[in-house]
Amino acid sequence: MDGYLGSYAVLALLVLAGVGVVVVAMTGARLLSPSKPTREKLLTYECGVDPVGEGWAQSYVRYYVFTFLYVVFAVDAVFLFPWATIFAAPGFGLVTLGEMFVFLGFLAVGVLYAYRKGALTWV
Repeated sequence: MDGYLGSYAVLALLVLAGVGVVVVAMTGARLLSPSKPTREKLLTYECGVDPVGEGWAQSYVRYYVFTFLYVVFAVDAVFLFPWATIFAAPGFGLVTLGEMFVFLGFLAVGVLYAYRKGALTWV
């Protein structure tokens, strides 16, 4: 499989193998799993509470803001850990320290903005 089209053939084989694994796994799960549907099993389950009334409920947008802020700071923590591991390496001292303070400054501006907008108050 040398040449220009050889690399595409390898890619096609890998994609086919991946699709094959998924199809075999899903088919095997369908064939081997027990299936005895009853009326109670087909009901919607929500935390042990029987579904009553309509399925529509109003929720506050504020919860989405909290979720968004959590995701932002979780991703930022992902960047902080690798930085902390190479900080002590030779040649990375002051440059990486300055870059991290710029990064943390952007985070602080974001937190200050969210605080000023009232997104961090729970009411």
